[in-house]
Amino acid sequence: MKIVEIQAFPTSFPLPPGGPKLGIGQAVKRDAVMVKVTTEDGIVGWGESHHGRAHTAIAKLIETTLRQLVLGMDAFDTTGIWARIYKYQLASHGMGAGCAMAMSGLDMAIWDAKAKALKLPLYRLLGGASRPIPAYAGGVALGYQPPAELVDEAAPHMAAGYKAVKLRVGDTVRDDVARMEAIRAEFGDDLTILTDANIGYSIIQARQVMPEMDRLGIGWLEEPFPAHDHRAYAEASAFGQVPLAVGENHFTRFEFTRVLEDNVIRIWQPDLSKCGGITETLRIAAMASAFKIPVHPHSSMTGVNQAASIHLLAAIDNGGYFEADVSRANKFRDEMGSEPWRIGADGCVLPLQAPGIGVEIDEAFLRAHPAIEGPGYV
Repeated sequence: MKIVEIQAFPTSFPLPPGGPKLGIGQAVKRDAVMVKVTTEDGIVGWGESHHGRAHTAIAKLIETTLRQLVLGMDAFDTTGIWARIYKYQLASHGMGAGCAMAMSGLDMAIWDAKAKALKLPLYRLLGGASRPIPAYAGGVALGYQPPAELVDEAAPHMAAGYKAVKLRVGDTVRDDVARMEAIRAEFGDDLTILTDANIGYSIIQARQVMPEMDRLGIGWLEEPFPAHDHRAYAEASAFGQVPLAVGENHFTRFEFTRVLEDNVIRIWQPDLSKCGGITETLRIAAMASAFKIPVHPHSSMTGVNQAASIHLLAAIDNGGYFEADVSRANKFRDEMGSEPWRIGADGCVLPLQAPGIGVEIDEAFLRAHPAIEGPGYV
């Protein structure tokens, strides 16, 4: 089943003024790169490459270098395709984020095509079974507003069935603690509260906030520092009991090897659209499994990434939460394709049953939402 065409579609939509604010700034738009693979049998697979805040560049890399390397190869040979890209790009030019993101969407699209060719939902091709996957309400939302407004934002998600929520921290320690306290007081001790600082903390702030997180029973502190700041993570690991979580900005198993060697990170969060695709995430998960480390994939952009993450969680033995993007008015989740998931009253989601990843893409949406250049956060 030879690959005869590879296309990349950078796409964007603007956010209204006053969009979500995170530790990395104010969101002004959302970007994505959709990857389409066509085989000689006419089978079409779709994947997502994370935009990397350079979505047109990621798309160009897919349609030039990666396309030339992969065209004509057997779609069932995902290991061989990954190895070819590694040899001619990653191995010779380093673990660059651009190539890792570009190849992630390509790999995901090829897995979608393989599963469609076999008429199997992806989780079955990966060796999994349809089972409930616990989900938390997250995405680009749930933070940086007054505590009462944060409670109001969270309440509908708790009513919908979620048993866990992820709050945005990395503001001031005082305000972050006030928000966590408000959620804990409103929804009780049975709610699992997770946090994500989006690299917004200094060492001093982490030293102040982590004991407060212990007091409030917080499930993890995600990315208080940049991914490459290994020394800061090692120092902060002694500040409290709350587990440190990283992974969405680590690329390939080679970077996760350093995380493993540091021996201070207890939660791994590879992103299927960033770390090298499904092929590489399976390797990362297997490496984590050998050391009893749970894997909670990062996902927040499109329904394709989100649905693929659920399939993967249903197929690994150390899978944790699915990150359900509950952000308001996410066109990539709600309009670009078919429904990627649905929360149940038990706080869990199920993998889709259609062949492949199970999300059908509306190419008219891609044409109607061309790339918007410029930074996504200001």
